[in-house]
Amino acid sequence: MSYIKRDIESKIISLTKEYPCILITGPRQVGKTTVLHHLMASDRNYVTLDDLEERKLAKTDPALFLQMHDLPLFIDEVQYAPELFSYIKIAIDNGAAPGSFWLTASEAFRTMGLAQESLAGRTAILHMPSLSQHEIYGSGVNTPFSVELSALKIRRVTGTVTNIEGIYQRIWNGSLPGYVSGKFTDRDVFYFSYLQTYIDRDVSELVALTDKLLFQDFVRAAACRAGQMLNVHDIAQDVGVSDDTAKRWLQVLEKSDIIFYLRPYSNNLLKRTVKTPKMYFFDTGLVAYLTRYSSPEILQNGAINGAILENFVV
Repeated sequence: MSYIKRDIESKIISLTKEYPCILITGPRQVGKTTVLHHLMASDRNYVTLDDLEERKLAKTDPALFLQMHDLPLFIDEVQYAPELFSYIKIAIDNGAAPGSFWLTASEAFRTMGLAQESLAGRTAILHMPSLSQHEIYGSGVNTPFSVELSALKIRRVTGTVTNIEGIYQRIWNGSLPGYVSGKFTDRDVFYFSYLQTYIDRDVSELVALTDKLLFQDFVRAAACRAGQMLNVHDIAQDVGVSDDTAKRWLQVLEKSDIIFYLRPYSNNLLKRTVKTPKMYFFDTGLVAYLTRYSSPEILQNGAINGAILENFVV
């Protein structure tokens, strides 16, 4: 297993010199903690709110919690104790130096709302997705995409050339660091554990689930329609829930960075919001796992080969 350099590293380093607080959000297991540990200087203290004792103290007595941990401080999984935000604001207003606080959170929408309420103007908020193709297969400095011929020639040199079989291997592997880096080698166990942890810890906090297996079936039904026009009724019918329940559960998947929507282009801004969007997954490996394609070769010749390729490109 080796550390995979992330393109966001330089941005974190530069913002640390300007802002007293940096908040990194993103879905579960995309490497937020790993990146910050890699960049962390020896004088920075680390505490995770996965530790139930630390979490209890942060929730019940946030002032004492911050007194117990010297600055500069890295607080992992800060979404478990939103009570800390007000006290971090006080520390910043009292003159905390740039880079005093590094925070990570898995629930992007909820945490960003709380952070923006309490820490507006004091915090740089960065969203970290799973690994990009440049991070996995590229070299050199990543640059914004351009259709200029000279830029495309440079991109060809810094990338790794592949064929269609190689593309479907990449799609099947996905982009989550735990599997791509080689830390975990059993793909089925990795994605099974990822899905169970996601449902048990993230989904259960966002919505009251009476049947976790039914929600898992719902995610699978959504994966079967990745890269297609969103049809809430069809997904709801597949798993036997109401359209309203399906809408709520899709909102949960969107808020927790499992899926995202792409709306059709139109010069009319109103039409863009009215027309039906397409639904995509952030990780194609999860789609391949949920739809039970057991190898890249089978996926390449399967029923969703075009849709999942489109999902990968988008």
